[in-house]
Amino acid sequence: MAKTSTTTQGLRAAIERSGYYPALVAEAVEAAVGGEAIKSYLVHQETTFDANEVRRHVTVLVLTGNRFIVSHTDEQAADTTSPTPYATTSTESVKIGRISSVVLSRVVANPESYTPGTLPREVVLTIGWGAVSRIDLEPAACGDPNCEADHGYTGSSTADDLSLRVSEAGDGPETVRQALAFAQSLSEATADPAR
Repeated sequence: MAKTSTTTQGLRAAIERSGYYPALVAEAVEAAVGGEAIKSYLVHQETTFDANEVRRHVTVLVLTGNRFIVSHTDEQAADTTSPTPYATTSTESVKIGRISSVVLSRVVANPESYTPGTLPREVVLTIGWGAVSRIDLEPAACGDPNCEADHGYTGSSTADDLSLRVSEAGDGPETVRQALAFAQSLSEATADPAR
């Protein structure tokens, strides 16, 4: 990273710890951040199994004073477009004022004996800024079981820009802490009336 602040160094170390093409990921994130100071970040590496292949994916979330930056890097096996394996990296920069929702879902064990400050077993962070929406439709019906009329459709539209699941078992307690801290920082930034 271009800056030498503790937060920037922490982000660089987290990218390197992920072990997932750190030079490529860091360069993409650095280019997106530019000269802005980093307020908070989250690095999440995910491994998935696709048929007989193992695929890795890393998401880096960065909060600056003005923007929310999302970076995704995926690896792909050799295919008809490339004789060798390759990776794709994308970054998106969103003005803080465009973020419409920050949802944090916490999963805790033994809720009857929960003590404030105890780390959740897992968290799901969902962030919406209007870039992607999902529409779920189903045939509408009336209460008459013998009715054969066409009642059209009913459904719902939900923001589906980013959803990230982090668990203590899969990602470790430090990543869960970072997800909680990042969610809080982002939520506070969106509550700022100056935005």
